[in-house]
Amino acid sequence: MTDQATERTVIGAPLEACWAVVTDFAHYADWANDIKSVTILDRDNEGRETRVTFRAGAFGRSTSYTLVYDYSDAPHRLAWVQAAGDITSRLDGDYQFTPSAGGGTDVTYNLMVELKVPLPGFVKQRAAARIIATALRELKARIERGVGEDTASAEPI
Repeated sequence: MTDQATERTVIGAPLEACWAVVTDFAHYADWANDIKSVTILDRDNEGRETRVTFRAGAFGRSTSYTLVYDYSDAPHRLAWVQAAGDITSRLDGDYQFTPSAGGGTDVTYNLMVELKVPLPGFVKQRAAARIIATALRELKARIERGVGEDTASAEPI
């Protein structure tokens, strides 16, 4: 059974800054605590990463999964589907970005998770909600930290 979770936040940065961070897969391990490593497998003719393998901490162990990214609604939506995974059979989702008042961005994160290991529904739902909450909190912190830094010392975003 697939579990779905959605969460929304407002990030105090323009849409372009949000887009730059979520599409910079090579640097996810720098700010997303659960991500241990990232391997870029394929790029499209514009140089954008289209197939990416992640190794992450999950459920007290290490897990690997490969996602295929869809840029067709860029920069307002980044969608993905899982191509392979060791403990998940589905890890599909998207980020949606909408400019908000004051120069910020409304960010909605949708995630559909299906585990290969049978677990009670409430455990899977809590896991999906935790993944999203953690990801959005870390994303918000990374983007807002980058926007607030002096340009001479800022990390690229």
